[in-house]
Amino acid sequence: MRRAPDAEWVLMYRLGLSRKRIAELVRAEPAAVGYHLVIARCQDPGLEAEHQAAAGAVPTPYPSPADLSRMEEVVAWALVEGRLPDGRSSDRDERSMARWLSDRRREAAEGTLDPAYSRGLAQVPGWAENPRAAADEERWNQRLAQLVDFRHEGNDWPRHHDYDSEREHTLGVWIHTQRYKRRRGDLDPMKAKLLDAAVPGWQTGRTRGRRPRS
Repeated sequence: MRRAPDAEWVLMYRLGLSRKRIAELVRAEPAAVGYHLVIARCQDPGLEAEHQAAAGAVPTPYPSPADLSRMEEVVAWALVEGRLPDGRSSDRDERSMARWLSDRRREAAEGTLDPAYSRGLAQVPGWAENPRAAADEERWNQRLAQLVDFRHEGNDWPRHHDYDSEREHTLGVWIHTQRYKRRRGDLDPMKAKLLDAAVPGWQTGRTRGRRPRS
């Protein structure tokens, strides 16, 4: 615990660094830094004007040595663990690394990622991919393959109501969702083409109800 306001944080703010930037450098929560700065501004009414003047006059080097050190920590962790940090982990440090990596992923998507980050993170395969999106994509392809097998076994289109098995229910819900997205124009055109090629007639499905059982 630090006595508020922390002199070091106040000085950094006075020199033009933002609350977020200070938090990154000292590895503290932005809310904690903000709390200290609120008290500091109350004690020194001229602090905000000094901060604004310094922020406009001298651009902050980016990425700083501290930023690069943080990157090296994340890279080393990923290489040792053989995976990317999980933002839902019970470990606080791992969640922090996942947030840091998510920020870099967003910058890469926007085309604003600093070359120093790009070179360093190149050591980590797949770091720029969104893990959740990648998992969703893999699940979609698995469902398509399962539907192909289901139809090749001589079954009619799976139903999401009045189904005979959990397998049919799972596939019925999935294909019903694809049809719904297609009608709304939300289905990826490439996925629509894959469905057309793999399971022709998927958009129509059953036309005369459940096939009589033998």
